Amino acid sequence: MKLVHQINLAFGIALVLVLSVTGIVVHYVLLDHLIGAQKDDLKAMSAEMTATMKTLDVTVKHTPVPSYTQAMPVAPSTAGVSAILTDNTGSVLQVSPATSIDMSQPVKLEADSQPVTTAASIQAIQSGSAKNYITVDHPTPLGTLTLYTPMSKIQSIEQALLKRVLIIFGAAGLVMFLFSLFITKKLIRPLIRLRDELTKVKERRFSDVRFIKAGGEIGTVAKSVYDMAGELNRFNHVQKQFFQNASHELKTPLMSISGYAEGIRDGVFEGESVSKGLDVIMNESARLTKLVTEMTLLAKLDSEEDVFKSEEVCLQELLTETVERMNPLLVKKGITLHTMYEDAEPVTLRADRDKLLQALLNVVSNAVRYAKHHIYIQADIRKDQVMIRVSDDGPGIPDDLLPYLFHRFVKGKDGESGLGLAISRAIVERCGGQIAAGNGRGGGAVISLGFPAAPC
Repeated sequence: MKLVHQINLAFGIALVLVLSVTGIVVHYVLLDHLIGAQKDDLKAMSAEMTATMKTLDVTVKHTPVPSYTQAMPVAPSTAGVSAILTDNTGSVLQVSPATSIDMSQPVKLEADSQPVTTAASIQAIQSGSAKNYITVDHPTPLGTLTLYTPMSKIQSIEQALLKRVLIIFGAAGLVMFLFSLFITKKLIRPLIRLRDELTKVKERRFSDVRFIKAGGEIGTVAKSVYDMAGELNRFNHVQKQFFQNASHELKTPLMSISGYAEGIRDGVFEGESVSKGLDVIMNESARLTKLVTEMTLLAKLDSEEDVFKSEEVCLQELLTETVERMNPLLVKKGITLHTMYEDAEPVTLRADRDKLLQALLNVVSNAVRYAKHHIYIQADIRKDQVMIRVSDDGPGIPDDLLPYLFHRFVKGKDGESGLGLAISRAIVERCGGQIAAGNGRGGGAVISLGFPAAPC
């Protein structure tokens, strides 16, 4: 069964149950209310009749019982209400009207469902054991005045009111059910469309996935699916581009190695040319080895967890070692490297020391490649974040290259493999930090690294 039908069926069953329970509750509440109201009317009527009797100022010794008939008869406006007058001994003095007990609907006693005689009916009504009569007793100068009215009168009124209430409930339930169909259809439609988009993801058609506009949690899920499809599409594109670029980068040194090796073997190169050919083979082999090592490291950083060993690393010691490692290259190119610390307190980072050192070496060596005379490394703490800025006085990063600078095999002029900064980004992100690139106001590239900080 489809989800829309399941929801509609569940809502319909719930609606019927709620209306049924409400109807039963309304039935008993309405019946109790009408019985209570009828009893209040009978009490008021009996009190009025008793007051009328007292104004006659008569007693049993001086006035015969029939004189009370001036107070006993029930007016036409109170049709359906009858009275029984008894003395203190319980003897019936008068019944008004005399035909008030309808023997066509015999009195039903609590312990007996068989019809009873008129006298027994009067006694049952007085005792309150008659289920189909509402009775109220009130003391009088002679004894007790009992007013009673048939239950059928109250039941007919209650049933008439209940029918109207049920009609209203039925109409309201129908409107609610139709409204639920509309709401369900409105809610299910985005889910159906979202299912179609997920089918595209399953079929790896990431670029065909469209954003589904919806509200609430469905909209959040739709946004997540759309973003996921975009990320998968980008990753798929990067993977394809990675293999293409890797093939190209590997093909170039392999062709050089193969060409010179065949030339030496076939005697094409002689004398000094053989030594030059061997130097090319050695250089290209070293380049190929470095390229394969970087590609392997990048793949491990992306997929393996145990390749990254976290420990506390002192920032000052790490930067000092970075400068020492880069010093031969700095001297060779005549570049001065300046380090600046705004905070004198030692700062520690939680990271893999060797991996983070490699990331810094990649960033600084990239700056050495383009710097003219100076490179600046500035470290400080901002809002519990360790910020490291590596800047140079070179030409800066082209604007069209900035968005893709940390992608694999993306390299600028005079670049090598195009994997150095991609490796740096993977390492920094595994350390829980972020890396960004830009250009300084006075020119030159600026690469910023941010990490969570803790006292050393």
